[in-house]
Amino acid sequence: MKHALRGVALAAGLVLGTAAAHAEAWPTRPVTMVVPFTAGTTSDVLGRALAEHLGRKLGQPVVIENRGGAGGNIAAGAVAKAQPDGYTILLATTGQAATNKLMYRQISFDPQQDFAPVALVGKSPVVVVAGLESPAKSLKEAIDYAKDNPEKLTVGYPGNGTLGHITGVLLLQRTGIKMKQVQYRGTTQIITDIMGGHIDIAMDSMGGYVPNILEGNIKALAVAGHTRWPSLPDVPTVAEVGLPGFEASVWYALLAPAGTPPDIIARLNAGTNEFLDTPEGKAMFAKLNIEGAGGTPEDLKAFIDAEIQKWAPIIKSADIKF
Repeated sequence: MKHALRGVALAAGLVLGTAAAHAEAWPTRPVTMVVPFTAGTTSDVLGRALAEHLGRKLGQPVVIENRGGAGGNIAAGAVAKAQPDGYTILLATTGQAATNKLMYRQISFDPQQDFAPVALVGKSPVVVVAGLESPAKSLKEAIDYAKDNPEKLTVGYPGNGTLGHITGVLLLQRTGIKMKQVQYRGTTQIITDIMGGHIDIAMDSMGGYVPNILEGNIKALAVAGHTRWPSLPDVPTVAEVGLPGFEASVWYALLAPAGTPPDIIARLNAGTNEFLDTPEGKAMFAKLNIEGAGGTPEDLKAFIDAEIQKWAPIIKSADIKF
């Protein structure tokens, strides 16, 4: 009996030892980081910088694969089905990691079940902007004007189901106001139309807007972050305007297929957190108007769960579906 128990213990030790050795040996070949949008987008620029740092840290190249389409669901679905061996990872945004689950009728993955959280990389708050000729000189003025003049103001969003859109829905719900809502395909046309006076207000992630705000081409009414944005110190948060707890940010998270060994997750997490503290990382975040985040895989899991819980009733009430 003792010999049998000794044999079982030895076998278990060999299995654990093999798994540990495998994790320590990883990676022995290039790692693929899937970005769910096309080259040149913020996700792509961020992903390439992070991939370069992780490649140096891990001793193997981290190669970017751009797979756009269906709000990032094509890329996320492919990574969810990939082998959980650390060789395929996903740089997700808010949509694939949280809100798409709430909007798409057919989706091939569940972000809470099919991915192993690695690290929250960064956040970019939604900014509320207005044209120079808009009757709204502040967010409070915009809300007061909309209350007295329902449907007179026009608000633009960067696309149905984007965070800019659902943030706008949240603002309308919280304030009880009504505006004409216009959907665009991205940020560029919104900026053109708001500068041309074709729409009054826009809500979008702040990346493309800060240069135009600083140049005086458009007005920033408020930032939906937890604090004022460093490059826009005179622009209040939405909470300061009178809507406490109102926060909305496009965020970026590193995910791996569920079942990826914990040791591999830990090494990816350590490399990502290290990247956030490098001068190169900080400079890139400032350029992209992203706030570095970081933290543990457990922190990211709790964050994703909270975001899904936060946005679910808003998306449901607005009946945003694809």
